[in-house]
Amino acid sequence: MSSGWRTLQHGDVHDYTILRIREDQVEDPHGRRYPRVRIDCPDWVTIVAFTTAGDAVMVRQYRAGIDADTLEIPGGVVDPGETPEMAARRELEEETGFRARRWVFLGVSHPNPALQSNRHHSFLALDCERVHAPRLDAGEDIRVELVPRARVPELVREGAISHALVLVSLYLAGVPPPAPEHTR
Repeated sequence: MSSGWRTLQHGDVHDYTILRIREDQVEDPHGRRYPRVRIDCPDWVTIVAFTTAGDAVMVRQYRAGIDADTLEIPGGVVDPGETPEMAARRELEEETGFRARRWVFLGVSHPNPALQSNRHHSFLALDCERVHAPRLDAGEDIRVELVPRARVPELVREGAISHALVLVSLYLAGVPPPAPEHTR
């Protein structure tokens, strides 16, 4: 669906391997022109994974954007030639060493449609069992943590889980949200 906006000119592309950035010139329905930054990234996947014992399979890793470690669910990039489900299966096994017996597609979201063109695919992986040690890519320093399912909402409330795409996937998976705290 067109809203009457149109792209007049694509800017130079700056390729940073994991993303490409350019500044386009756009025109609104009234003929006014504006610069708009566009970030093109591959699609991403995240996986809400639970073991046969009911624990959430989480990963702790360093994130340069906030210069801190974060507690997240497994996830990564959809490589060329892969479907999102293939990427989800690969990422779960590479990052954690776990495989799931059952997979459920949860949905698609747009990480930041104001700037980014890519999509985020959420999956639920059930009855996961460890089949080997993680097989990390160069530059990855991921530690697997098994968290009781009932503790996940508390970790969200405490801010220990704060990655927006992780929160979207947990919501889509129906992981109970933390109860709101009322103050007077």
